[in-house]
Amino acid sequence: MLRDQDVMDLHGFDLNLLVALDALLAEKSVTNAGRRVHLSQSAMSGVLARLRHALNDKLLVASRGGMTLTPLAESLVEPVRSILEQVHRTIIVNVPFDPATSRRVFTIAASDYAVTVILTDALRRVSRDAPGVTVVIIPLRERTSESEDLGLDLVIIPKAYAPASLPHEVLFEDAFTAIVWSGHSSVGNTLHPDQYRHFPHAVVSFSDDARINYAERLAEQAGFELHAQVVAPSYHALPALIVGTDRIATLQMRLAEKLAASYPIRVVPLPLPLPVLQEAMVWHPRLDRDAAHAWLRGVLRETAAALPAMGHAPHDAVQHGPRRRRA
Repeated sequence: MLRDQDVMDLHGFDLNLLVALDALLAEKSVTNAGRRVHLSQSAMSGVLARLRHALNDKLLVASRGGMTLTPLAESLVEPVRSILEQVHRTIIVNVPFDPATSRRVFTIAASDYAVTVILTDALRRVSRDAPGVTVVIIPLRERTSESEDLGLDLVIIPKAYAPASLPHEVLFEDAFTAIVWSGHSSVGNTLHPDQYRHFPHAVVSFSDDARINYAERLAEQAGFELHAQVVAPSYHALPALIVGTDRIATLQMRLAEKLAASYPIRVVPLPLPLPVLQEAMVWHPRLDRDAAHAWLRGVLRETAAALPAMGHAPHDAVQHGPRRRRA
């Protein structure tokens, strides 16, 4: 058992460092932990140095696969998380929320698709009703929602990838379509299945592994195999990547229609049945009774309800998500 003097002197310890410590223990990365608590890498490195001094332990050490936790750091993961959750339940959840005067900071992980389709409109209302509130949007990554401890206020992802263990709510639905360059000489107003199979594709991946992308997962479910010639980090990059080429891109109808107004592209129906996309918001259970968080969820819910209605889904569209690719 650790003695008090072996670990830390609370009289000289800034308890605000617990939040940073929790981020470091969860992320095992100075850069990612800094992003999580909105500090630069250099500032987070300084925080780590203070924690190492206070705890008399390195906490994070370099290894072949990156940074790993020391035995002491491993032993602190659950206690630190428990302390912060108790603070949140005791203090923050019970604080009345007035959007007109609040200076709350919300952090949301979302793709550029979700930013365009839902968050842009939602944040106009936030600006109007809660001018002191700050919303930080961070990039969506492949494994963003898989942790029980999101360390975020919301993650906006397809419902198919929402962990069953976390509260989530479907915001809206969308259909998938294809886009091609308006000057594509071989594709007219329709797309033949053989063209979809054999022409090169521009796809989006939120994973460090470019082989993991939504378009290929969807096509795989429908029995197609695509040739991903270009892998991009965002949906908004797709139009520029197909203009002047014979590439095809698959993306959401709501976004495709917006992008078609700005690029020389054509929106073409897909020649294969793909699932209806259900976009959902996901949060941690500890935020269920947080008045501010409930307000934010309400803003997103009402914004989604005001979106233009989509046409009826094709008769062969299915109401489920794509299978995860086996490792």
